[in-house]
Amino acid sequence: MGLNDNTVHWDRVEKGVERADGRLIWRPYGFPEIIDPSRSYFHEGEIQPKWDVSDKIVVQSAITGAFYTRNANPNQPITTEEILKDAQECARAGASAIHLHMRGDNGYNTLDRDRFKAVVNPLREEFPGISVDGCYVTALQGEWDEMKIAIKENILDGVPVNTAVLYNGDALFAKPAPLMIEKTRLILEAGAAPIVAVYTDADVNNAERFLFRSGLLGPGQVWCVLPSIPGASPMENPHQMFTGLLRMVELVRDVDPEAKIFVCAAGRASVFLATAAALLGLHIRVGMEDTVWKYPHKDEKLTSNLEAFLQIKQIVEALGRQVATPTEYREIMGVKPLEQATS
Repeated sequence: MGLNDNTVHWDRVEKGVERADGRLIWRPYGFPEIIDPSRSYFHEGEIQPKWDVSDKIVVQSAITGAFYTRNANPNQPITTEEILKDAQECARAGASAIHLHMRGDNGYNTLDRDRFKAVVNPLREEFPGISVDGCYVTALQGEWDEMKIAIKENILDGVPVNTAVLYNGDALFAKPAPLMIEKTRLILEAGAAPIVAVYTDADVNNAERFLFRSGLLGPGQVWCVLPSIPGASPMENPHQMFTGLLRMVELVRDVDPEAKIFVCAAGRASVFLATAAALLGLHIRVGMEDTVWKYPHKDEKLTSNLEAFLQIKQIVEALGRQVATPTEYREIMGVKPLEQATS
């Protein structure tokens, strides 16, 4: 529409401008301070107090998952040596904690305890007190018994319990209720930390029904929120990302008002989702377990877990916050010191 194609009464506008003498309506009652952003002239109270956001934020590095291959990302760490190298690089750069899967000779998930120890032991030797948790996925025959031995040996400080029923990509991933209940019991009995891992709204409800209403878990648990991957709560655009994340966090808070929540930089949402978590005062998990992409709007792949960690570390620091140290991680998440967990 051009200047001449409108319904404005320009003669009336001209008279209005003349009447106003070109001046807005302005009465500075607090003179000589025209606008004070923190105080009012009329009372002593502070009108814009500081937000209640902790200076410290946990940023955990999740080194590799169970199934992504180098077809998805040619940089994916697969071998035990590659997984250890990436974990060490992230820990040296200041990661709060490390999350692990291990891969077998076929490149897929394994519960081989020797492989876990080949990564965990050197990490703990170089970084005393660092917390290492990881998934014991019992998908194959005999793995349940392997998991029970691994939990009893206290190889890891924490173990996730997936309260999930979903299609993860093209694979059906469902944790039967008896398994999630018994796995939680085994973790608690060993003195490790159960991590409630949820991918969708329904997973939160599953956790409430089977783990919390049963009395097995009480308030103040560690939760891992993992949307955005195929089959999980969808985040196909920024609006879905924000509304979906807020809904999941609210659902978790309804179940566990004292919850300590990780948000995973997962799927296409990747670093945008991690940034949203930082803005909300939540904690973050980044790394090549949960996504292959560096950005949601580009096909650029992550080159390493160190790149993923440094990317979000820079964002966290730009927001005036600090990445929690391994010692602070244990305090924030309520994870026992290593000597207590193994005694």
